[in-house]
Amino acid sequence: MSIFTNPTSSTPEDTARYVDALLGLLGDSDPVQILRQTPDAIKQLLDGMPAAILTTPEAPGKWSIREVLAHLADSEVVGGYRLRMVLAHDRPQIIGYDQDLWANRLRYSQADIGDAFDQFSALRRANLRLWQNLSPADLVRVGVHNERGEESVGHMRKLYAAHDLLHLRQLERIRKTVQPSA
Repeated sequence: MSIFTNPTSSTPEDTARYVDALLGLLGDSDPVQILRQTPDAIKQLLDGMPAAILTTPEAPGKWSIREVLAHLADSEVVGGYRLRMVLAHDRPQIIGYDQDLWANRLRYSQADIGDAFDQFSALRRANLRLWQNLSPADLVRVGVHNERGEESVGHMRKLYAAHDLLHLRQLERIRKTVQPSA
């Protein structure tokens, strides 16, 4: 299992390794810049790609590009909600979710690719307005994640940018696996 897999059954140690690995992807990169550039990077990857490539998983039990896009759209909903809760409330609880359960029960495999991308892009624009205008006081506000403990807004912003990088790598890997000659 990859270090970038974080099922709801993970131990606290596994979760900490997952977070460290994500933050390692980000390194010293500006999280706001990553968050700002991701929709264009995805659009560039999608442009001209045949539907068969977008809907084919890289391996049995793995996600297709379509499913990753649906996940990114839903992650943007969750991330925007969490950000707003932490900015507006004192130490709110942040609830984790099972992304594979969401993918299955919310039928990511049937999502319209264009709609998923449009949803992600629109939600990202709305969330980016907040992510890029945070004050120093905002950055230190915390929520309490039920799996990871206290997380500051500054830390959350880094995690969401790293999440983008992880899935951009995944999208490119899926493309190369499903259409190696591209």
